[in-house]
Parts: sequence; C-alpha cells; structure tokens
Amino acid sequence: MRRPAGRARRSAPAAAWLTAAALALAACSGPDSGDTAPDLSVSGAYMPQPVSASMAAGFLTITNDGGTAAELTSVTSDLGEVTLHETVDSAMREMTDAEVPAHGTLVFESGANHLMFEKLTRKPKQGETVEVELHFAGTGPVTVEMPVKAATYRPATGHSGH
Repeated sequence: MRRPAGRARRSAPAAAWLTAAALALAACSGPDSGDTAPDLSVSGAYMPQPVSASMAAGFLTITNDGGTAAELTSVTSDLGEVTLHETVDSAMREMTDAEVPAHGTLVFESGANHLMFEKLTRKPKQGETVEVELHFAGTGPVTVEMPVKAATYRPATGHSGH
C-alpha cells in the first residue's frame, strides 16, 4: 500500500529535527562536556636522598587531562608509611586527601604539598628508585617510579611536567 504524498513531506522535517537532536545529544557527551573520567599521568617524580634514616620526602606532579576531578586518597610504598602533607604559613600538616582538578594539575614540591615517608624500611641512596602507588577514589591506582636524587637536587623547571 502506498502512502499519501503529503504524509511523506510532513515526516521529512520531523526526521531532520530528530537527527539534529540526536547529533546535539551526542555532542553533549563528547570529551569536552566535563563528564569524562579522570585521565591521570605523573611527571617530575623524585625523592631527595634522605638525610635521616627514618624520614624522607617525595615530589611529583599529577596531571588530569580528563573532564572529572580525581581525589588522591592515599599513597603506599614498601619503603615505609607515606602521608600527604601541605605547608601553610611555614607549618606542615597532614592532609587526608588531595584533589587533582579536571583539566588541571596537583603539584607536590619542596616548601608546599609533598609526600612524607616515615618509618623507613631502608634508607634509599642516590641512583636508586623507589616505587609508590597513588590511590584515587573511584579509579584504579597509578604506580610511579621515583628516582632518588642528591639531597640538594632541585628541578630546573619546577614540577609542572612541561
């Protein structure tokens, strides 16, 4: 059975509108919409050779290229206990977590946010590597190889990773 010609003309604009609406919805769920998962990478990781047999510090930059913030909840290492610290008004204090903003970075550097290693199982020496695992809420852990540098080492370009 054949459809009336007028009926076909009326459905063409509706089909075009539905196609446009579907394309608009698809565009809303694209990578720039802000609802993509965190996309994490680490750069500039290092540990100055500890001067103490029981404590050390670690520094790195975590970059999030995803559209959703990531929450760093803990760091683990077989080297000892690792906690997150921040320095505010020259006073160091422990943090329970730290946010890596969407399309942003979280920097751990000397004199600011840093990793604190305590109760060391051994004292790492310059040239060695320490492995740490960064744990995030809602996403898998990230393993980082942290080279041990001279106690006086300071990165030439900071910790931006760029």
